[in-house]
Amino acid sequence: MGGGPAGSAAAIAALSETNSVHIVEKSSFPRHKVCGEFLSPEIATQLDLLGLWEEFLRLRPAHIRRAILHFGFRASESQLPEGGFGLSRYEFDRLLFQKAIAAGATTSRQRVEALSLIVEPGSDKRNCGVLAIGRKSIAARGRRSFGFKSHFEGPVNDAVELFFFRGCYVGVSAIENGITNVCGIAPEETLRACEFHIDDFLAGWPPLANRLGPLSRISRWLTVGPLVLGSQWQQLAGRDIYPAGDALGFIDPFTGLGLVTAVGTGRLAGLAASRQSSVEQHLSNCRRAVHKPFCLAAVFRTILKAGLAQSLGPLIPPGWLFQMTRPSALAS
Repeated sequence: MGGGPAGSAAAIAALSETNSVHIVEKSSFPRHKVCGEFLSPEIATQLDLLGLWEEFLRLRPAHIRRAILHFGFRASESQLPEGGFGLSRYEFDRLLFQKAIAAGATTSRQRVEALSLIVEPGSDKRNCGVLAIGRKSIAARGRRSFGFKSHFEGPVNDAVELFFFRGCYVGVSAIENGITNVCGIAPEETLRACEFHIDDFLAGWPPLANRLGPLSRISRWLTVGPLVLGSQWQQLAGRDIYPAGDALGFIDPFTGLGLVTAVGTGRLAGLAASRQSSVEQHLSNCRRAVHKPFCLAAVFRTILKAGLAQSLGPLIPPGWLFQMTRPSALAS
């Protein structure tokens, strides 16, 4: 597995029940990654189950209490009933990865298709693996979408703001240390029209340009793609491989569930591998937990791609969208 949130969570969970875990990670760790860096309130339960909640709070994440949805030139605002958190991927990944190492996981850097060996020496248990290597996407050139992210300094607030326009969406929200994260997804042809100059792209949409006006960018733009959204539910036939995180599918960032899903399904995969449960049962547990948010995200994505977000979007209360995209059973 990789050393990201899903892989590290799997390692921590597995080490609570077995003796040996090896993390295979192709990149140096931790590192900055394209990510909305918003964590929905379910992260509290997941981190508590991994023994990391107090350590997470010591990183002083930003507290997010409101959601503001911008559809074209119109906006609607709601309080988030349980709030949320903002923390950079660099700090979040480091928190989980260091916990896994402290718990006894070993690591190596390799470019591989999978896997983490979870072994209990001296027993008759077989080697198992967790597939947590992130997303692998294939899409036709010219019809692809790309993600981008950078950090800004300047005035901060307690809202996560989502801007939907021209088939794109961009999220703006605070993280630790008074920094604001700006992250979005746009079609390839839209970004290519401005030669992938993200600053020019954002400046071309007045509501977003106004929001970013008081801020100053302090890091380079990171890009990733192509992105293929939706569930994959991969299963490697004939092998004891338990998918987790983006290996199961890449959920739309506007749900705020990416990191919660990664940690939650990673933890489930680690427990399933250590207990040598069936891969089918593991996949069933994951489907039950995230089926609803994946389906609703797909519906909203269709509305966005059809160019109907500006007309239909204002009819969707931000609080309703937040509540309807919550996972159901990741704590099992």
